[in-house]
Amino acid sequence: MTIALLDLPSRPGPDTPVIAADLIVDRDAPNARYHEMVWPLSPLNGNPSAGRQALHWGSFPAPLRDELCYLAWSMINRALPDDFMVGRVPTWRTRQSSGKLYATVMRWRALAEWLVKRDITTLADCTSEYLRAFALDNLRTPKSREYAGSFLTAITRLWAFDSYDVRPLGIGEPPWNREGIDDFLPAATSRGENAADPITAATMGPLLIWALRVVDDFAEDIMTAWETVAEMTGRAEATVTTKLGLTRIKEYVDARRDRGESIPSWTRSGKRTGCIPYISALTGASLGQVDRVLRRDYRSEYVRANLGPSPLRRKVKGRIDGDPWTEAIDFDDAEPLMRHLGTACFIVLAYLTGMRPGEVLSLRSGCSPEPDSGPHLIYGNVYKTARDEDGNHLSEGILREMPWVAIAPVVRAIRVLEQIVPEGALLFDSAAHDFILRRNFTGSITYATMSERIERFATWASAQAARLQRPHETVPADPHGALGTERFRRTLAWHIARRPGGLVALAIQYGHMRTLVSAGYASRSRDGIHDLLDVETARATVDTLATLNADLSEGVGISGPAARRAINAAAHAPEFIGTVMSARAAKDILDNPQLSVYDNPGSHLMCVYNRDKALCHRLEGQQEAPSLDRCQSSCANISRTDHHADQLLALAESLEKQAGSELVPVPLADRFRRRASRLRTIADEHYRQRVTAQEDLT
Repeated sequence: MTIALLDLPSRPGPDTPVIAADLIVDRDAPNARYHEMVWPLSPLNGNPSAGRQALHWGSFPAPLRDELCYLAWSMINRALPDDFMVGRVPTWRTRQSSGKLYATVMRWRALAEWLVKRDITTLADCTSEYLRAFALDNLRTPKSREYAGSFLTAITRLWAFDSYDVRPLGIGEPPWNREGIDDFLPAATSRGENAADPITAATMGPLLIWALRVVDDFAEDIMTAWETVAEMTGRAEATVTTKLGLTRIKEYVDARRDRGESIPSWTRSGKRTGCIPYISALTGASLGQVDRVLRRDYRSEYVRANLGPSPLRRKVKGRIDGDPWTEAIDFDDAEPLMRHLGTACFIVLAYLTGMRPGEVLSLRSGCSPEPDSGPHLIYGNVYKTARDEDGNHLSEGILREMPWVAIAPVVRAIRVLEQIVPEGALLFDSAAHDFILRRNFTGSITYATMSERIERFATWASAQAARLQRPHETVPADPHGALGTERFRRTLAWHIARRPGGLVALAIQYGHMRTLVSAGYASRSRDGIHDLLDVETARATVDTLATLNADLSEGVGISGPAARRAINAAAHAPEFIGTVMSARAAKDILDNPQLSVYDNPGSHLMCVYNRDKALCHRLEGQQEAPSLDRCQSSCANISRTDHHADQLLALAESLEKQAGSELVPVPLADRFRRRASRLRTIADEHYRQRVTAQEDLT
């Protein structure tokens, strides 16, 4: 084949920078030299929430290391020529992001290890048949099709950068370039955002309760406590050693011993010891003097046997049902509470906006200015779909075309974070959120760190629920595993699609937030959450149809003006079970008027939606979906099953029992009885008019 050679200067020398100056995005990140064994890729990445990968050449097989080093350097600094891109699938790019570069080279390493085991010590001896054998040996095992495809693409890129070099090694052309890739791939499997399980309501409910509570009610106490700890620590570190200080620390310990009081303590390296900075700030003794008296003085025996809390002398303002949420915040608890505060803010932002985790972690102070009118908006970058004019990924992101709509709890979370980080900094700046060590981190908290903090927050929240005797607010473990950072967005879509009227259930004390959460989604650009909402809505429709189909096949009766339309729709359920994994598949279902069946558990009915007959939109005109929170009893789209009728009777019985209680006022009791009578009438009407699927067919 005829190839165009890549235009690059001569091969690199030992001191050649790994990344050319004009390609560097993050000027603060270190740039290695070619001879070094570790090549950080962070200079290529402007996304503050992205991982900071580095190529560690010591882990590569020695016989092929030099060749792979050169080809990796070439891939970092060169772009594939346009003629190579002709006929490639649209996902191919002339350049890769730093994360994809790292993944590509790691896959080269796997190939190199396989080759060395077969005594192949130069890529020149790696023929097309060896590449075929590698692919068939390693990639048709139970791995995802996407993973295997990306692996083959990485090997194709290795061949391309060698083939387009001025002095190619001569690695063989991958056979899938000529024969097509399908025969080298396993069967397709579902993965990605649409395949992730939403966090169950039993877990998400109390988790969100505690996140909102920490942001709304505890934040001031926590930040005040942290400021107090910082002030006391600074004062202790500045205290010089004097004779008076030594006298004061001895008198302090002696007085507490004489009164039988405990010595303030904290936990360090898993061991409980006297809290030296706390006691230093209280007594005016230097850190060294406090340490000497607590650990090496004859008083140390009493100290070790009588370690107690180190309460901060600040009034607690936060309340739960009118009572303080804690008696006092301990010196040792201020730092973990600050971490929990930041984590609570992330949960609120990630769940109540539908942002991707990277978008949340890349928000900066000032991202949601006070509006002159209307709702608050959040301005930030989008990363996943950011491309330059040539279609290559822009790691620094681009400003989102449509800002996010911010409801009140989200704005409060942003305002809390703006008090934690410097002006203009990332809201989740990793250095600002490293409260103890204040290490010189760059960028935002990583996904892995935030995931770990979310798990710790859930554990802490459950401990608070137990301490405050609120067992209903314990956060149970999610049956689908770790909460992570990616599942909040999917969970929001699940709640909007599965709750009548698009409600997002919060806690009783916070009421319910209606469709403002989803109202801003309709105008979002293509990479917004509306595709995910479509998938969840379609899945809810399929689940409703599948349940109805199973009930009808077991002889369950159905009534209502739309009963026969519901029976016909349910018959199609087996065709769609397990098929809704993409926005396109979801659209096919949502656009099919014969499948428009919506369960409305709050009204104990199903809506077999026909927009021409819908009464819920008679004031607004026709719409593509029903407003389930405004069902009308005379609507021609209503149907009920035996299960709905049984629920009506159970509710009627409950109301009648309440009406019979001496504690219920007479007017309220009369209202309960009237409602119970209406419910029984509806249920009786159902049983008089019900038909079964078998009867309908005859």
